[in-house]
Amino acid sequence: QVQLVESGGGLVQAGGSLRLSCAASGHTEGGRTFSVYAMGWLRQTPGKEREFVAAINWSGSITYYADSVKGRFTISRDNAKNTLYLQMNSLKPEDTAVYSCAAVFAARLVVTGYEYDYWGQGTQVTVSS
Repeated sequence: QVQLVESGGGLVQAGGSLRLSCAASGHTEGGRTFSVYAMGWLRQTPGKEREFVAAINWSGSITYYADSVKGRFTISRDNAKNTLYLQMNSLKPEDTAVYSCAAVFAARLVVTGYEYDYWGQGTQVTVSS
């Protein structure tokens, strides 16, 4: 069982930046470590479908971004600290959402939400105009 806890959300003005973190624990079951899990960030706004934001493979060597955030957001991971990050720059009001991190035991990049097995509770990001 993997537990994921997000932090770093908040209220920011348009054009500002935030850095989200996702701390992982419980992943040592069966001898697995954080580094064997593919990770992703997704976001959801009330009344809208969940949107995939960014993904990263187990080593951090391959990343994926939705077109809506490409060039503004950067996903990264520190396997030594069991932590996933999302650096968000040039934020826009349309980026307002609850952001959740997710994990799945996979060596490849995973870019669809339904493939993830473990989810955090989410952190609210609000961008004011």
